[in-house]
Amino acid sequence: MTELAAVKAALKTQAVETPSWAYGNSGTRFKVFAQPGVPRDPREKLDDAAKVHEFTGAAPSVALHIPWDKLDDSDSYTALAKHAEERGLKLGTINSNTFQDDDYRLGSICHPDAVVRRKALDHLFECVDIMDATGSKDLKLWFADGTNYPGQDDIRERQDRLAEGLAKVYERIGDDQRLLLEYKLFEPAFYTTDVPDWGTAYAHCLKLGAKAQVVVDTGHHAPGTNIEFIVATLLREGKLGGFDFNSRFYADDDLMVGAADPFQLFRIMYEVIRGGGFTADIAFMLDQCHNIEAKIPAIIRSVMNVQEATAKALLVDRDALGEAQRSGDVLAANAVLMDAYNTDVRPLLATVREELGLDPDPVAAYARSGWQQKIAAERVGGQQAGWGA
Repeated sequence: MTELAAVKAALKTQAVETPSWAYGNSGTRFKVFAQPGVPRDPREKLDDAAKVHEFTGAAPSVALHIPWDKLDDSDSYTALAKHAEERGLKLGTINSNTFQDDDYRLGSICHPDAVVRRKALDHLFECVDIMDATGSKDLKLWFADGTNYPGQDDIRERQDRLAEGLAKVYERIGDDQRLLLEYKLFEPAFYTTDVPDWGTAYAHCLKLGAKAQVVVDTGHHAPGTNIEFIVATLLREGKLGGFDFNSRFYADDDLMVGAADPFQLFRIMYEVIRGGGFTADIAFMLDQCHNIEAKIPAIIRSVMNVQEATAKALLVDRDALGEAQRSGDVLAANAVLMDAYNTDVRPLLATVREELGLDPDPVAAYARSGWQQKIAAERVGGQQAGWGA
């Protein structure tokens, strides 16, 4: 039997990192829809992120994306970290960008030209410098590198270039910092992708060492992939560094986490808890772009979706599940999981929030706060933040 007090205590420790870019304008390749009140600089992004944390109590850190959040110098980043601290936040993962420069048309650290590879490495070193200035512990790497046509480049040599570049970045990070390597099945490369799956990411991280770990983006898999198996395996090997939470119905991954398949999110969170991954060592990050929905409420709702999946996973009666598994009772074992998943945990989470001194309904509390009206009225003029800004 699961102890409710233990479940509530665990939920009170949960932390979900929100991404700075989710507060800016975004869209598809067809259109970016601007919204009133969108932040114009990283500080205003942090101001919005502080509201998410204020009403959820579970979003204390914000990931930055360079150059989307680029500032003038290291002192500016130190000041930005102070700005975050004053709002009850801290700066989290630093995300690199080696996919929005014309020089990266044929790749970045896997590019056949050593001059381009050097440029990409210099950017990654810059990101580590920013980590040093902000106190961030994690550097997240996603590479759009790949090829479109058979014969375009040597597949094996590209892996050699990748390994060489990663090794140089790994050497640069500090003892208390981590390199988190993300993978993506395809896009924008259509023939080969240089880091297409968890196995490739795992192989490179294994060779690099203990400070290199794999990031699982829940939207970056082929249809039907058993993501919870990947999570369980990486946890078992001590190589799961974190998550990028989102949803997708087809191929892209910018929908709110839990929107497409909340049962999958529950299964993933159960394996996290089962494998001892519900700790500060695993980064639970959102990686979403809110195109047509209001941004701050969507991020609040996303945090709540993660909380609900976690609460259900914590309610799994693991003793009953283990007994059913050992006896080979297939239906009973499945029923234990389904009983937890079908539990309405919203009253439980409302109680947890009240015990933390929060409003039981974060979305409604935000709507009453008047923050949206305030920023829409005050953030007039200038350039709104968005992709590349």
